[in-house]
Amino acid sequence: MTEVAQNVFSFEGTAVNWIILRDGRDLTLIDGGWPGDAPAVEESIRSLGCRPQDVQAVLLTHAHVDHMGAVKDLHRRFGIPVYTGDVEVRHARREFLEQATVADVQKAPQELLLPWMERVLRVGALDDPTIPDATAIPPGPLDLPGGPVALPAPGHTTGHLAFHLPGPGALVTGDALVTGHALSPIDGPQLIPWFFTHSEPEAHATLAAFETLDVDVILPGHGEPASLPITEAVAIARRNAARAAAERGLS
Repeated sequence: MTEVAQNVFSFEGTAVNWIILRDGRDLTLIDGGWPGDAPAVEESIRSLGCRPQDVQAVLLTHAHVDHMGAVKDLHRRFGIPVYTGDVEVRHARREFLEQATVADVQKAPQELLLPWMERVLRVGALDDPTIPDATAIPPGPLDLPGGPVALPAPGHTTGHLAFHLPGPGALVTGDALVTGHALSPIDGPQLIPWFFTHSEPEAHATLAAFETLDVDVILPGHGEPASLPITEAVAIARRNAARAAAERGLS
């Protein structure tokens, strides 16, 4: 657990992160790891001296199994409402699915692939959780602990959201901007590996939107939290993306 700012906490599960915002005893949970991370998510809540019942809402950046797996368990057991963007609500309901296939994942560096697959298969990588009653939220400030502001951040998925925390100057980026990934050979700010991305042009447009924010703390879905200006993080991510594209013969 890392308290990146007052009452803003980042927790790492099985090669994926979730965020908890605290206001007194009331909490907002952003994302929730794989299905098998459910006990760890619950323990992270209790480590703050709170109970799952103190979570006022779960916010989803996007409806992939490594971000919503444990959320389904919390929602079922404790009745915690789950919110995401209107497009991603349909994704959470599995009206459509934008997720890398086995063939896509096999494009990863082979020396990284097997250790990652062994880990994630143990925590439910082949599960297909749905949250039929996920609720859509509009972009903008939310009346929840931590005062998150929902921002469209498409690219990794069509309906992906980020959550801006204006008070501490932080940005929960989900998979729109990460600082590492078990299937990436590099560390530091970067786009999620290309074979996980639904639309690379939209992913780059999201980076441009991030540059306009007053942010110097980055809370990614994968990799360590980072304390640096968002403009610097975006510049590094672009350089890394250009190098990756060159290695794929795209430039």
